[in-house]
Amino acid sequence: MYAIDHLDIPPLSGAGGTVRLPGSKSISNRVLLLAALSVGQTDIADLLDSDDTRVMLAALAQLGCRIETETPGPGWLRVHGIGGELPVREGALFLGNAGTAMRPLTAALALLASRHGGKFELSGIPRMHERPIGDLVDALRQLGCPVDCLGQEGYPPLRLGNGAAQALTLDAPIRVRGDVSSQFLTALLLALPLVAQDRPVTIEVVGELISKPYIEITLNLLARFGVPVQREGWSRFIIPAGSRYRSPGQIHVEADASSASYFIALGAIAPPQPGHDGITIEGVGLASIQGDIRFVEAARQMGAEISGEANRLHIRRGAWPLRAVDLDCNHIPDAAMTLAVMALYAEGTTTLRNIASWRVKETDRIAAMATECRKLGAIMEEGDDFLRITPPQGGATAPDSTTHGWQPAAIHTYDDHRVAMCFSLAAFNPGRVRVRIEDPKCVAKTFPDYFETLFDVCEAESGAIPVICIDGPTASGKGTLAAEVARQLGYHLLDSGALYRATALAAQDAGVSLDDEPALARLAAALPLAFRDHRIFLAGRDITDPLRLESTGGMASRVSQYPAVRSALHALQLSFRRLPGLVADGRDMGTVVFPDAPLKVYLTASVAQRAQRRHKQLISKGISASIEDLLADLQVRDARDMNRSTAPLKPAEDALQLDNSELDIEQSVRQVLNWWQGRQQP
Repeated sequence: MYAIDHLDIPPLSGAGGTVRLPGSKSISNRVLLLAALSVGQTDIADLLDSDDTRVMLAALAQLGCRIETETPGPGWLRVHGIGGELPVREGALFLGNAGTAMRPLTAALALLASRHGGKFELSGIPRMHERPIGDLVDALRQLGCPVDCLGQEGYPPLRLGNGAAQALTLDAPIRVRGDVSSQFLTALLLALPLVAQDRPVTIEVVGELISKPYIEITLNLLARFGVPVQREGWSRFIIPAGSRYRSPGQIHVEADASSASYFIALGAIAPPQPGHDGITIEGVGLASIQGDIRFVEAARQMGAEISGEANRLHIRRGAWPLRAVDLDCNHIPDAAMTLAVMALYAEGTTTLRNIASWRVKETDRIAAMATECRKLGAIMEEGDDFLRITPPQGGATAPDSTTHGWQPAAIHTYDDHRVAMCFSLAAFNPGRVRVRIEDPKCVAKTFPDYFETLFDVCEAESGAIPVICIDGPTASGKGTLAAEVARQLGYHLLDSGALYRATALAAQDAGVSLDDEPALARLAAALPLAFRDHRIFLAGRDITDPLRLESTGGMASRVSQYPAVRSALHALQLSFRRLPGLVADGRDMGTVVFPDAPLKVYLTASVAQRAQRRHKQLISKGISASIEDLLADLQVRDARDMNRSTAPLKPAEDALQLDNSELDIEQSVRQVLNWWQGRQQP
């Protein structure tokens, strides 16, 4: 994940392949709460791992619910239900910006605190304290639950209960508005079975119920946990007497249909790549219980070709440009945001209606989408409950960079995961302009690996993928510097020295002489090398530690002097140039391998300073070493590297030189990132 505050996405040219999506946030947090309130233990598979679910898990643990990870096996979670009891009677819960945790926990804890005599405070980040919850508070007060708003009336933070048991009023229907957020009704549906032991409990919805598909998810899951709710249209819900949650034993969380919308749009927008006929999505399909699967219908209206099975979808580009639509989006409130970006590739003006709920989400999404689409060159009109999008001049088929209306843009994401994911698709623009996503880490709310998943199936012209080259002599610190720069940018890392070191180890394993250039070149051309989880494997053997030995470094220096070996490894090095970018360190990255890199750094330090650093490094690992020997060895290596006939060690003509003799790693990283950002303004 990215340590800096933005991610620059180069112009994308195509896409194809298969993606496996994370579990649904809506299902995950509902299942967690239901499992916690149930009698018995529930084993949950494919639970979403995100900010929102971590918040819910932490809250449940704080309330006395025992949770086991990796039980009954990898990818599973075991929740030991509290059976509607209240092991912990008092606490302060911080719920971040997770509406799917704040609303249901508010209702459940208000009822449990009233029944058992408890007192809880619920709070979140500042944006959560701006998200209305007054309609749910009013409904709970109708029941007789003590609920206090600790800041502004109708908004979190909240105090639930006063430490004393309360008599609840359950005879009259509980009335709740349905036209602000369906999460208020969901919260009551999840909580009221806790107090419906001796009588049925009725909920009446006031006004039009929005986001009905999310209520269908809730009803489906309630039935799975033993509480079949009767529904009279969308205005009256009856929880039967004698309700009690019972664990289903095991439950699988299907993949997130809202997250699927980005990859459905990707298949509709992106030209297919050789060897791939569009995008395949696994984990969610046409049999999904999630309302957002109806995004498929909207995408088809715009021109996407979509086929599917119960648990799989296949999407390819159909009509192009896409067709503009005028659509009521009440049934797909979250996924409809993706339609706003698809509309940038349509012929004509698209109107998205009945989206008033966008105003009270993680941010005011109507305003946010209008503002950011304008940055790209679109003409936007927004109302209380609609958004109208006219694409940039030239739309999807701008003939060249001088006539298109697309503008490079830095997309502000408002700490809203869906804004970040939606606008990543704007990188397919025909104007071939770069798109900057500010605060890319916000996707962790629902899809922490979103950008990695996107880039795995996207293509860009090689020259459009940025490369930072960091060259320098042995022990200059280029490996450490490159690794940290790559981590902060979220880029791939090429440690070219590892390739030569691995070739040397492979030669040692095979009994090949380091003087046999043809044999070494053959080994290098077929090097069975793999990089996984910050470890390096040679033919399946973990060589990370032996790769860093001084003796291996010496062998690698000898191996790297042979032109045939360097040629054999050249294609392998080029293959590391993948989205979203690459940081490559070595001795000829900027001069030979990536001569077109937009930033080349030549890292230097005095040979005495390098010997001191290497000595400290070895001593810290418990390896005895002599500074005099290290100094002599470095001088020999420098001479060999600088005087070899092929790709001698030297700065590229356009390299920026960085002497880090007096700099620590943080200062060196800061300097390289400053240079890089100076060249990356949209």
